[in-house]
Amino acid sequence: MKIAICGAIISCIGTVAAQPFVFPPKNFQFASVKISASIYSQREKPLSDIVSQLSSHGVDMLHIDCADRPEVFDDIQQIRSLTTTPLDLHIIAKDPLKYEALIRDLRVENVSLQYEDMGTLPTAPKIPGTKFGIALQSETDIKVLDQAVGYDYVMLMCTTPGVSGGSFRKDNFRRIIEVRQRYPKLKIQVDGGVNDEVAYILRLLGVDSIVSGSFIMNHYSIGSGMLSLYKDPIGGSYQVKDFMTPACYLPVLNEKDLRFETALHTIEDHRQGFVLIQDAEGKLKGVISNADLRRGLIRQLDNLVSVDVREMINTDPVRISGDADLGQMLSVINELNFIILFLPVVDSTGRLLGAVLLNNLTRG
Repeated sequence: MKIAICGAIISCIGTVAAQPFVFPPKNFQFASVKISASIYSQREKPLSDIVSQLSSHGVDMLHIDCADRPEVFDDIQQIRSLTTTPLDLHIIAKDPLKYEALIRDLRVENVSLQYEDMGTLPTAPKIPGTKFGIALQSETDIKVLDQAVGYDYVMLMCTTPGVSGGSFRKDNFRRIIEVRQRYPKLKIQVDGGVNDEVAYILRLLGVDSIVSGSFIMNHYSIGSGMLSLYKDPIGGSYQVKDFMTPACYLPVLNEKDLRFETALHTIEDHRQGFVLIQDAEGKLKGVISNADLRRGLIRQLDNLVSVDVREMINTDPVRISGDADLGQMLSVINELNFIILFLPVVDSTGRLLGAVLLNNLTRG
């Protein structure tokens, strides 16, 4: 099962007068994030019942925590006899690679190794059909990933490891953004405190998979718990500034540097499909999207030698305050009659803070 996107999705910013898009477009493919369900979050039911229920509901992976306990591999062997659902093993041990032969024999698809217990990063083993990841606690500097050799993903622990039902630490939103910027080849998994609101934000941030235990298991049924993870959240515990992409990671140009060629290069270099224009004080003056460029060129076809890029600026783009919460942001989105892929974020003075990159919702 993969999380779908519910509600309105916004694409490139343009003027309200621009031709509206029909949503969803024909043959549109929604982005998804995989769900890895933690089988040890429910201790009251037999393991076979939990595995059968999760598999019948189409969960993407079965998450198994192994705190240096060899008997966990007996459970894995039992699970292998019950389902073909991929396994997502998290090993917390000083020497996790002592289980390499068992991982190979049981054909475990995903294995994350807890960095803090190892102290150093070994080169990832090469086992056909197995992907290796590194699990990091919230306090650990992500720069340790500079040492990662042969790893496919990082699992960010967003609550206290081994404690089920903890609250998501919002500083991890920024860590996710930093990992995506610094290590774009690593996929990102998030473990801990994921509810419906956090799951929606994680989709915005382009997370590849989430581990969910208590949230799914504490519903009156596993199916309803999984369903809650792909519905639009109700309310908003987090402010937009908590999960926005900061301006330092975005295509931003100062007015004084704005020329047609600089706008084109900035859009191309950042591969976001837009550039944000700010004045000397950092206040948002407008945006230029791919669509704005196209329309501007069409208007100036007779004079392409001296194209005026300032005529392409949308000086009144949809924007949102960094102090708004997620629920207020969704209200803004749902009230639009056209589609955008990014939402500039400003403070009370109009200064550019960053943007919410809604295009991650339509990431394949």
